[in-house]
Order: sequence, then C-alpha cells, then structure tokens
Amino acid sequence: MAIDKWEIVIGCEIHTQLLTKTKAFCACENRYGGMPNTRVCPVCLGLPGAMPRISKGYVELGAVAGIALNCNIARFTKFDRKHYFYPDLTKGYQITQYDIPLCTDGYVDLPMVKYPKDQQSGGEKCRPKNFIGEDCILQDGKYRRVRVERIHLEEDVGKSLHLQGKHSYIDYNRSGTPLIEIVTKPDMTSPEEAALFMETVQEILRYMKVTNGNLEEGNMRCDANINLNVWEDGKLYHTPISEIKNLNSFRSIRDACTYEAQRQLKEFQEDRQEFNPGFKVTMGWDEEKGQTVVQRTKNSFVDYRFVVEPDIKPFSVSDALIERARSRVGELPEAKRNRLKKEYGLSDFDVETLTGTRELSLWFEDAAKDAKDVKKVANWILAELLAVLNEKNQSISDISITPKHITALVNAIEDGKISSAQGKTVFAEMLASNKMPDEIIKEKGMEVVSDNSAIEAIVDKIIAANPKAVSDFKGGKTNVIGWLTGQVMKESKGKANPKIASELVNKKLSAL
Repeated sequence: MAIDKWEIVIGCEIHTQLLTKTKAFCACENRYGGMPNTRVCPVCLGLPGAMPRISKGYVELGAVAGIALNCNIARFTKFDRKHYFYPDLTKGYQITQYDIPLCTDGYVDLPMVKYPKDQQSGGEKCRPKNFIGEDCILQDGKYRRVRVERIHLEEDVGKSLHLQGKHSYIDYNRSGTPLIEIVTKPDMTSPEEAALFMETVQEILRYMKVTNGNLEEGNMRCDANINLNVWEDGKLYHTPISEIKNLNSFRSIRDACTYEAQRQLKEFQEDRQEFNPGFKVTMGWDEEKGQTVVQRTKNSFVDYRFVVEPDIKPFSVSDALIERARSRVGELPEAKRNRLKKEYGLSDFDVETLTGTRELSLWFEDAAKDAKDVKKVANWILAELLAVLNEKNQSISDISITPKHITALVNAIEDGKISSAQGKTVFAEMLASNKMPDEIIKEKGMEVVSDNSAIEAIVDKIIAANPKAVSDFKGGKTNVIGWLTGQVMKESKGKANPKIASELVNKKLSAL
C-alpha cells in the first residue's frame, strides 16, 4: 500500500498563571521566585482540615481572559477535584473545573502572512511565519480561526528540583497559584500555526494584564495534542494522539510538533498504529536531542476520578463581575494595529512596535491626538523615546515626560519654530527637566529665524566666502546647494529656517 497524502492535526492546551495578588484559594502572596517554601500556608500545602476560599480577583481575571478570547462566560459554575499522584501535588488531587468551565465556545484569529501568487496554481498563499507544512485554509483571506473549546480555572502545583541526579527537593511556593487552562479544538494544521497560536494568546493576555506570560519562568506553558490524517490507497486513517507536555517556548512547540509528526508517520508505516478514542500517549520534548520521548499512556479520563470539590460550593457569576471584566478588555492588539494603519497611515513595523504593550499604544494615541504630523510623533517615539527606555531598561510607564511633550515638540518643528536638529536638543532637555518644549525653546533662544531678509544676508555672506562652491554649481554639481545651506545653518547657529535657507541658496546660485 502507498500513502497518497497526509496532514497534521493539532490542538493546544495552554496553562497560564494569573496576575492576582494572592493565590487561588488562600491569602498567600502570588509571585515568582523567592526562598523556597516561604509563601505557603495550610491551604496551599493541603494540610488536613484546611478550607479553600475562592479569590474574586481570580474569577474576574479568568472572565477577562475568556472575553478577550471571544468566549461565553458561564453564569453558574463549580470546582472539581482531579485526582492523580505526583510528588509536588500535596493533596493528591488538583482543584480544577471539569464539566462546567467558566468560559466556553471562543476563538482566536491568527494573522497570516501573505505571499506572492504561486506560479503553479496562480493562487495567493497565506501562511504563518517560517511555515513548513501544507497551505492553510483561511477564515476571511487574512486570518486563520482557531476555536477555543473552553477556558477553565485551576490551581498550579509545586515545583520539583532535581540536583545533580542525586537529590530531589520540592518548592511549594508555586502550589495553589491561580491558573487558567485554554483548550482549543484540533484546528491547527502545522507546527507553525501552533506556535503562532501561543504567541497570539500570549500577546492578548499580556495586553489585558491577565498574565506576565513569561515562558522562561514557566508561568505560561503549552501541551500540544497532535496526530495525523493519512490517506492510503484512497482510504482515510487517523494516527493515535500524542500529548507533548510542558512546551515553554514558541520554538519548542514548532520543533516538537514537527518531529512528532514525522515520528507518527513512520510509526504508521511500520506498525499500522491507528487512533483509539480512549488512548493517548504522553510525550516529553528533549530539547538537546531534538526528539520526543514517551513518558506515560492514558487510557481514559476515568483515571482522574473527577468529583465535585466538596469544600467549595458551586457559585453564580454576577452580571456586575462580567461587565467589569468586559470593561477591562477593550480593543485587542490586532484590531488596534489595523485601526492605526487605517487612521494614521502607519507602516506594519510602526504599528507592531507601538502596540507592543497596551501602555505604549495608549501613550502614542494620546500624543497623536493633537499632533500636526502623526507619522512624526510615531518616529520620535520609535527612534528616540524607545531608545532611551531600552538603554535604561525601563517601560513607557517609567518615563517622566508626558505624551503632550512629544505633541508639542512635533508641532514646534512643524510650525518652523525650531529645526529637526534642534528638536533633539529640546528632546534631551525635556527628559532632563520635564519642561515643555516652548519653555525650553524660549530659555535657550532657539526659535528659528524665518525673516527672509535676515536669512538672505547670511546666504549672501556664505556664497561670497565660497567661490569654489559657486564654480562647482556652475559646472553642474547641484549637491553644493545642500552643503552651502549647511554653512548658512552653521553661521546662524541653527536658527535659520532650513527650508527658506535652501530656497534662497538655490535662487542666488541660479541667478549668478
């Protein structure tokens, strides 16, 4: 038998820690790192008799995530116990949600890259970046829609530390940390789409202040469920599902799914392994070897022995909580990028950078509101302001000046009060003193001279002092206009209006 074709099917489960002040069911501080086992209590240690209580902020942030990912929010929900053994799971079960999750039936639209028309098919191709799989079917010619089946609330477990292969220790600081688990439908058809899905979700949830989304710290990680559709002699087969656990980088998602797809194809060809709905293989990803490794098998969800959490009553989610969550979502980053391009004519690079964080995008829009040239506002922020922030390792919220400073600076240049070169001096002084541009311009006597007669006198002086430049101009070297204009600006100490100076130099030379 010969394989006609095959395709990849991927669904993702993303676990994300939430930015609450306390843990999910106790008053212990919720933050990363620190001395092991110092932020614990009887509840998050699972000691006998300890009673968990729900944090309202926990549920609200879960609703924010759900609304941001276009989900329906349950008006009534509950918690369940999921039983399994692991050394850092102190209770022997995890408090989670099973059959009535907080959020259901959402979606995420993945922005795809357009490529030139294919020479063979004549059709336009749209793919994720670094695409290596089959061409994808798009939602509306630009986006690929991935359906979100559910988002449920649960608690994180502790952290096992294995030192030199000799000793194992457990840090319970992370135990009880509030999580959401985002479960998708198997809608992704390439490893690149799976990586792009996690990247898009990370951007949205960071934008909403739901999570830090720091992959290196493990507060966002992905389990990828992957199998293949294989057509052999006209008949369709499905390979067994593999769940690749705890992928903590976009690259590892892409590489692990790429390797696993090839492994499953080889296994199908050699052993005729086929899909069984009650069977799943749990795989790990060995980064150094670049291959997946079998960890365990699951025969069914009965293994987990789900029961209703008896210590937490089922509860209603109020309209007020849902409205608060909805008000916190606002405009999503991709929608904002499209609007900024349309309203202000900005480039893809401009809007990608300006929407890097919600704070930066709002800062830019505040500065652009009364600016006479929005593109120049963007340029000052991107080229000058962000350079300062990067150098000092700060965010836009740390900067001392306000959006109005940038607006006033751009308007001063557009009105001809100062030159662009002088603008950099004003910018540096703004950062140092927090003074507004008009005040700095006045104090330093920097206002541009636009009086034609005053500038003309300087032009005459410069032309008279540079006969060789005049000779070069007559010989066809028109670039001397710029050089002579520069000499005029130097003579005027930068105060001459550069546009008027250039026009007068050109006029004077042409008349000779």
